[in-house]
Amino acid sequence: MSSFQKYYARLTEIADFLLHNPELGYKEFNTSRRIEDEINKISPELKIEHYLDTGLKITLTNGSQKTIGVIAEIDSLYQPNHKLADANTGAAQACGHYTQVTTTLAIMNEIITNHRLKEFGANLAFIFTPSEEFVDLAWRKQQKEAGKIDYFGGKQEAIKLGIFDDIDYCVSVHAIGEDFDERTIEINCDLAGFNFEYFDFYGKASHAAFAPDAGINAQSIATLFNTALALQRQQIKDPNRIRFNPVFIGENHESINVIPDHIKMGTDLRFFDIDNAQKLMNRFKQAAEGCASALGGSVESERQVGYLPLISSKSMSAIVKDVFSANEKIPGLIEDRGYTMAAGDIGDVSFLIPTIQIGYGGWNGTIHGDDFTLVDPEFVLAIFPEFVFNSILKISNNLDQVKTYKKTKEEYLTELEKMAK
Repeated sequence: MSSFQKYYARLTEIADFLLHNPELGYKEFNTSRRIEDEINKISPELKIEHYLDTGLKITLTNGSQKTIGVIAEIDSLYQPNHKLADANTGAAQACGHYTQVTTTLAIMNEIITNHRLKEFGANLAFIFTPSEEFVDLAWRKQQKEAGKIDYFGGKQEAIKLGIFDDIDYCVSVHAIGEDFDERTIEINCDLAGFNFEYFDFYGKASHAAFAPDAGINAQSIATLFNTALALQRQQIKDPNRIRFNPVFIGENHESINVIPDHIKMGTDLRFFDIDNAQKLMNRFKQAAEGCASALGGSVESERQVGYLPLISSKSMSAIVKDVFSANEKIPGLIEDRGYTMAAGDIGDVSFLIPTIQIGYGGWNGTIHGDDFTLVDPEFVLAIFPEFVFNSILKISNNLDQVKTYKKTKEEYLTELEKMAK
C-alpha cells in the first residue's frame, strides 16, 4: 500500500472539515489554521512563511538551482444555496478548492515521510493561496480603500509581496465540473483573463404619472446601454474568445410612480488578447456616455482590474501526458479543449513563469452551483495526488525540455496598470 493510500483516511478527515467550514477569500482563518496544524503533524520542523493573514508558504530545498511552486487555493465560493453553505456568510465549497489543499498535503506527506526530496531535480515550494474567487466585492473594495490590499485576487497580492520571486515553474490543479464515465484528468486548457467595469447611470426623479416629462429615466438609459452592448457584439474581433455579461446591480428602491434617477450596472469582459480587451472596454465606456447623453442623463464608470489569461505551458503539459501514459489508475484524458472562458488568478502566475493547471474529475453537479458534490473521494484524495506527485517529479527531472521564461514582478504590475486604464 502506497503512502497515499495510507494517508487517505487522514485526508478524508481534513477534507470533511474543510467542506463543512467554508470561508470567503482573505477570511480563511479556520482553513489556514487547519492546514498549519496538519503541516506541523507531517513535520514540526518545517518552516512556514505566513502572508496576507491566511496564506502559507513552505519551501523544501535540496540544493537545486530552480524551484517549482505547487499551488493550493484555500478559499470558498459565495453560493448560499448550497446544502453545506455557511448560514452567516453564504460561503460554500462549490468550487472544489478544498481538494487542492488535500492534494498538496498528500504530496508534502509523501516527500517528508518517505524522504523523497532528494529525488527531485528542483526545490519545491508549497503555496497555499487565499482569495481566488472574485466574490465579496463590496468588502474587498473597502479593504482596498483602507489600503489593506491593492488587488482582489490572492495570487495577485502574493506576487506583489514577492511570494513568487523565487519560483521558476508552477503546477496547480483544479476540479472539473463535468460528469465522467471514467476517472479523468485534463491538461492543456487555457483560461481567459477578465476585467470588470461598473456604470452608474443618473437621471432625474419625478412623478411618473403627473409629470413624467420633468424626469429623466435612469433605467431607460441603462436599457439603451444594454442594447448598445448587444449591438457591439457584431463588431467583435475573434468573438469566440471574448465574453461579456452586463447585469443590473442592486435593487431599485423607488416607488412605482417615481421615475428612477439612479441605476447601477456592471459587466465583465473575458479575453485572451489584452490589447483588444482594452479597446473594447473603452468602447463600452464610450457607449455608456453616448446612451446617457442621448436621454439627457449622465454616467460615472469605475474599472476593477480582474485576472490575466492562463496560457498553459505546453512543454510541461507534454511531460504530464507522459506520466499519464505510463499510469494504470486513470484511464481518461482531455487534452484537446484548448481553452475555456472561465478565469482564475493562476493566469497571473503564468504571466511570470511557465505554469500548468491539471484538471480532475470525480464530481457531480454543476461547478459553482448549489449541487456540486464530490462523488469519487478515493480518486480525488488518493489516486490523483499520487499522479500529481509523479508529474511534478518528472517535470523536475526534465526541466531541459521545458520552454522557460521569467518576467519580473515590476513587469507584472505594469501589465495590471495597463488593464486599469
